Amino acid sequence: MFPGAGVDREDAAFVVVGAPLDASTSFQPGTRFGPDRVRRYARGFDDYDHATGTHFSDCSVADHGDVRAWDDAGEYLEYLEGVCTDVVWADAVPLVVGGEHTVSVAGVRAVDPDVFVCLDAHLDLKEDFDGNELSHATVTRHALDVADRAVVLGARAGSEAEYERASEGDVEVVPPEAVPAWEPSFDADASVYLSVDVDAADPAFAPGTGTPEPFGLTSRECRDVVRAVAATGQVAGFDVVEVNDRDDGQAAVLGAKLLRAFVHEAARVAEDA
Repeated sequence: MFPGAGVDREDAAFVVVGAPLDASTSFQPGTRFGPDRVRRYARGFDDYDHATGTHFSDCSVADHGDVRAWDDAGEYLEYLEGVCTDVVWADAVPLVVGGEHTVSVAGVRAVDPDVFVCLDAHLDLKEDFDGNELSHATVTRHALDVADRAVVLGARAGSEAEYERASEGDVEVVPPEAVPAWEPSFDADASVYLSVDVDAADPAFAPGTGTPEPFGLTSRECRDVVRAVAATGQVAGFDVVEVNDRDDGQAAVLGAKLLRAFVHEAARVAEDA
């Protein structure tokens, strides 16, 4: 169980869903261990968050446990979408913990947002990767099948074709150096899905990830984005993905802390509304 996620599922405002899919990672596999590591490394955090004045254990979080993955990614995503849809139908926010970034496709389909916001080192706008249309490198493209707009924060890698696709009006790419000045701006009635690929952070902060890219965001910059988007009160789904077991816990600590930062801020906004 994620530490502090102790309420019953039917009473929860947020539901952690582990998604240990590890099917298409193209460099360093190991994301199947991500949900367990994120939960484990969250054990060292204080319950209280001074920035919001909230206790995590009071934020109405439940833990569904892991949705065990299998070889057929398409079937798995369909099943995971059903689990997340049940969370949405219960008027709660799914908190998906991956697993490779492909699991975000299920979360986005369940939430059906207007805007997909993603912290990511990569554009993930490929049609396929090595012939696989459900690769971790295709996530933003799949999200745009559902959402009207995508914002990719921290991107510093992509093919020429991906950057051409990103130049179209429904995609906004914010490079790492511009992220500190970025502020979320959504239509008042727009719903948002926020995805955190831990490789958005520079590998100096999170080396345990599938495809690390230098020259990335600091952990504080990642936190500031998560807080700012959560503060809009418009986020209907959240995930943190691409944590693997190839470090001493740095990526898992960051992923767990960002999930908590989102919950603390979203709970504060909901309480003030």
